[in-house]
Amino acid sequence: MGIVNHLPTRRELLAGAGALFAWSQMPRIARAEGRDPRLLVIVLRGALDGLGAVAPVGDPDWISLRGDRALLLDGKPRALPLDAFFALNPAMPNLHRLYKSGKAAIVHAAATPYRERSHFDGQDVLESGFTRPGATASGWLNRALLAMEGDGRVDPRGSRALGIGSVTPLVVRGSAPVMTWVPQKLLPASEDTQRRLLDLYQHTDPKLATVLQARIKLASLSAGPGTGEAMSDDPTLAPPGIARVRAYFAEAAGTAARYLAKQDGPRVGAMGFVGWDTHIAEGAASGQLYNLLGALDGAFAAIESNIGEAWKEAVVAVVTEFGRTARINGTQGTDHGTGTVAFLIGGGLAGGRVIADWPGLKPAQLLDDRDLRPTTDLRAVLKGLLRDHLRVEENVLADAVFPGSADVKPMAGLLA
Repeated sequence: MGIVNHLPTRRELLAGAGALFAWSQMPRIARAEGRDPRLLVIVLRGALDGLGAVAPVGDPDWISLRGDRALLLDGKPRALPLDAFFALNPAMPNLHRLYKSGKAAIVHAAATPYRERSHFDGQDVLESGFTRPGATASGWLNRALLAMEGDGRVDPRGSRALGIGSVTPLVVRGSAPVMTWVPQKLLPASEDTQRRLLDLYQHTDPKLATVLQARIKLASLSAGPGTGEAMSDDPTLAPPGIARVRAYFAEAAGTAARYLAKQDGPRVGAMGFVGWDTHIAEGAASGQLYNLLGALDGAFAAIESNIGEAWKEAVVAVVTEFGRTARINGTQGTDHGTGTVAFLIGGGLAGGRVIADWPGLKPAQLLDDRDLRPTTDLRAVLKGLLRDHLRVEENVLADAVFPGSADVKPMAGLLA
């Protein structure tokens, strides 16, 4: 038991599965404004197909771009209408309900400053808040927590960041203490997770890294052709995997909500969900993407039901490292792209809208003739939430939280 800074140690990972590394004598957040806001960040690891999640059904080039894979309002199943231009994937009725009640918003054609196609580097830029990978070992949410000084508005002195998962998300690592919780039933480790663990232990425990690498190689040999094992980051390829993913998403998200709801609990937290690297048989209307979006939709319901009264002052931001190609590839999937969507839910939002400066889908309008062109800097969205929800000063956001981002103005009007 004890406070965990940065990543959990090997001993904690082995002994602490299913246990919360608690802390003692946590001071309460001052409520000088009569407010007690919460912010949870969910990272979708693998790059989300924003066009498969939120379809631009009003774009005249949509059907010609995706063909019979295009989500439609009269499709089978039918996409869920959001406004005159956009429709939501039918796997997400909870999000649709929240949207219609003004408690969810969607930002489309968004991206971080990263323009390459490496998952690892893209996630590093997304979570560090820097414009290049490998620039820091701390995350923007941890630095924002440190910056929330007691200025008579929101005062989190003494509070901790919450990290959910076997590896603490980079976005909450840093000088502010981090408490972690590891779900009892973990999904099979994806290739991305294996790489992250290897990177961690190569820096902290080289002997363990050598053993882990050998085990990974052995597992890959035993899962060769004919074994029925899916050599993919996506654990939803087989029907039994779908139920496991739904249960894991709901358990992890619901637990995060319960700890954020506690009077003496953390006020900011982060978690990651793997599996979004849909190169093959993506299946927006049925299949991999549909199943993953359904599991994410269940996580939204778990957050809403478990966070209790704190829901009215909570915001959940769901982000990913980059988007996927606008066109479907030869294996009925999508490759690494650029523009994508961010989901925002919570009782503190001014929702019920899709926020987009739509770039269009004609070949000349695509980035490099392949990607949805990003027109919104994701940092603007995150800075808007941090400034207006958590009261982090704008100059601090530009200098310390997202260094070098003075030209990226916080998006206004996201909060109710």
